[in-house]
Amino acid sequence: MHTREENLEAFSRLLTIMDELREQCPWDRKQTMESLRHLTIEETYELADAIVDNDLEEIKKEIGDLMLHMVFYSKIGSEKGAFDVGDVLHGICDKLVHRHPHIYGDVKVTGEEEVKANWEKIKLKEGNNEKKSVLEGVPRSLPAMVKATRIQDKARGVGFDWDNRTQVWDKVHEELNEFQEAVESGNREEMEAEFGDVLFSMINYSRFVDLDPEMALERTNKKFISRFKFMETAIREDGKSMSEMNLEELDYYWDKAKAASK
Repeated sequence: MHTREENLEAFSRLLTIMDELREQCPWDRKQTMESLRHLTIEETYELADAIVDNDLEEIKKEIGDLMLHMVFYSKIGSEKGAFDVGDVLHGICDKLVHRHPHIYGDVKVTGEEEVKANWEKIKLKEGNNEKKSVLEGVPRSLPAMVKATRIQDKARGVGFDWDNRTQVWDKVHEELNEFQEAVESGNREEMEAEFGDVLFSMINYSRFVDLDPEMALERTNKKFISRFKFMETAIREDGKSMSEMNLEELDYYWDKAKAASK
């Protein structure tokens, strides 16, 4: 591992390279915050993939890509006379100090939940008090599952939450029953609403058993993809066509794929 001085030197090197690219490279010179936006989103998802795969080498590379983007935005901000990388770094440092009064002040806490509750209370008091709700801090464009998790976390931070997981599990069953009733009624609008409630309650339950629902679903997606590709290969090797097979035949190959993955 590098020393603090070596890490600072590496960051300084990145700032220098960014300055050089912005001055000398036609592509880098052309970029704007708007043109970089979709690339940043893509890089964020690539980092997320690497985390799911637990590929530390790839995680290192993707963090580097995102750091480049943050430096790039800061460089453009300095060209506009709005802010530079120093403003960005001091801004986040000031925020961290302000929102951790149990470390940098005289506030006493007994655990993680009090820390999170204090964080949300402090956020509401910051700035010009335009935020009237703790939920205003949840980005509108987040994927629905991630958004549901953040909404629930923020509500919990101000004390709006169930007391224990048994209550939440009962709520899951209640929502499942209501969804089934909606399906039997044939009302698609009610079906959609109740299905959303089922998902929301399951995400809620995942918090009480300390699981990340996004991570869990993505691992299941990857598992399904792996098994399905195995099944496709096995069927081709046996000279058969998947589209011409019945469900019983497909189940045979699916079981082979499950056994192989174990």
